[in-house]
Amino acid sequence: MNEKLDPHEMEGLKRRVEKKPSLLTFAFALLALFLGAVLLTPIPGKVRRKLGLAKPLKAPEPEIVYRTETVVETEVVEKEVRVIPKYYTVKKGTDIAKSSMGFDFRSEVVERPGRLTTEERATPGSFEANYTLSVNKPVASSTFEEVVGVNEHLPKILPGLEKMMAAPVVSPFFDKLYENKFERLKSRINRMDRILTKHNYYDCQTMLELVHPDSQQKVFLLQGDMDVVSDGSDGDRLPTMPDEIVNSPYYQSSTSYAWNKLGSVQNPLIPGTKRRLAKARSEGNTGEVRRLEAEIEDMQKRSFLIADYDPFIVMPVYLVQDRESPFGPNIGDYVAVIYGDKIYPAIVGDAGPSFKVGEGSLRMAKQINDKSSAYRRPVSDVSVTYVVFPRTSGKWQPPNYAAWRQEVSTLLESIGGLGEGYELHTWENTLPSSGQ
Repeated sequence: MNEKLDPHEMEGLKRRVEKKPSLLTFAFALLALFLGAVLLTPIPGKVRRKLGLAKPLKAPEPEIVYRTETVVETEVVEKEVRVIPKYYTVKKGTDIAKSSMGFDFRSEVVERPGRLTTEERATPGSFEANYTLSVNKPVASSTFEEVVGVNEHLPKILPGLEKMMAAPVVSPFFDKLYENKFERLKSRINRMDRILTKHNYYDCQTMLELVHPDSQQKVFLLQGDMDVVSDGSDGDRLPTMPDEIVNSPYYQSSTSYAWNKLGSVQNPLIPGTKRRLAKARSEGNTGEVRRLEAEIEDMQKRSFLIADYDPFIVMPVYLVQDRESPFGPNIGDYVAVIYGDKIYPAIVGDAGPSFKVGEGSLRMAKQINDKSSAYRRPVSDVSVTYVVFPRTSGKWQPPNYAAWRQEVSTLLESIGGLGEGYELHTWENTLPSSGQ
């Protein structure tokens, strides 16, 4: 049986036989003590600095947190890369009076009587700054004059609008939107890089529930700006997509409006998603693995709108999920988008964050403003009018722009039609595959 080893014993060393020390041993011992005492003094450091061998001391750099934020219909996914520093550090030269978030930063210095310096240094709150973000909750436009005030063409485009505005009702969805915005501000108050900007806070002019007195046709009228959504994929209609989209972890493959896949061509985003799935598995990220597996399965079974080619708009998810209000827009509902003197037929094609409104597909955005891109909105002011016809969605199937246009035209006729000289835009099929 092997002898049990002492855990403190170093292997390869044996106990020596004790011998009496000699005079030479005492001499070496004294020399060693002297050299050890010298090493504990500043002398060696001075010698190294003289010879240029000393390394300068460097303070450790604070850890910085990098976060990415991706809006995925109903939620915001946050990814932390490193540990957050204990204290917020202001970069040299930062002027905190100028905020990129759009709010005014007012400051003052107040002096209070104190105690001894040694006490004040150790007293919490003796040297502090208070930060309060104050926001004004807007009221919705509720009169005919206020509604047409953002677009002088509206009374001529929709001659029946004034009749419907005889008894307008501000939608409860408007208050809900600003409740959601306020809650988001509160939850991110300590992160100035994450709070809503002034622009995105004030992105909605009104939400009205209107009924035409003759036809009884219901209308959900929303006025706001227009941001850009650039999501969606469909192997049947677009079998290939650019590598930067295929390999992007941020591009969303799906839209809320979808239909059972009709063809056999694989969704072009599946290969890139499989590569990300393999990486997530190797890293042991079970949550990401489940999400990517579900995404691949969805792409194998269904097809979606493609924002670069299909004209559609996005509504807040809390709104399209409502099943009680007869005025609540649903996915697939028909809509007339009015900007300036132009009217664009479209559908509600996707659901977006519950704290913002006013999003159009990249196809819609480029038609309104040819300088638009995935990173550049077509309209910044709140002058876009979205005339949504709630509960009008038909069967979900591949887009048929001519059929969409006819449906929107019929619905507009039910509320007084378009004014003389105005007509609905005609969308052309710009897909590389066969046209409609």
